[in-house]
Amino acid sequence: MKVSDCPTTQVEVRVGARPEEVWRWLLDIDLPSRFSTEFQGGGWVEGSEPGLGARFRGRNSHPVAGEWETVSTVTGYEPARLFAWAVMDVANPAASWKFELVPDGEGTVLRQWAQIGPGPSNLTKIIATMPEHEEEIVAMRLGELQDNMRKTVEGIKSLAESDVRAV
Repeated sequence: MKVSDCPTTQVEVRVGARPEEVWRWLLDIDLPSRFSTEFQGGGWVEGSEPGLGARFRGRNSHPVAGEWETVSTVTGYEPARLFAWAVMDVANPAASWKFELVPDGEGTVLRQWAQIGPGPSNLTKIIATMPEHEEEIVAMRLGELQDNMRKTVEGIKSLAESDVRAV
């Protein structure tokens, strides 16, 4: 698979809390830094608050790619259902991400999805130095993203379920 194919990955977990209770955790842009080995933190851009078109900044670190910062724009915002964003250029994003919340009885299926490309990124810069290895690099990157996404949804599950038990 190549970046031009816009490869995706997804993880999901069932949370023992209603979508409304899980939703508030998704709006804490900094929260994934508690679980991810790559995402180092972030926050809403000055003047922005959660909603369609809002922007937030994120800081990342990777042993191969180094450290970098991005600005993302919220492209999907449906409270207690969908939170999606495009990284850097909305028309040609470096990556696209989303959280989906699906009611499941008294709980919620929390799904996180990511797409690489089609726009330029640190990944495309690395691939440009070794184009003959693009498919292996993309596969490795998808695996890294999936590992951090799994840690993030499991972390959110733990927090949301702890909140429910505390009530």
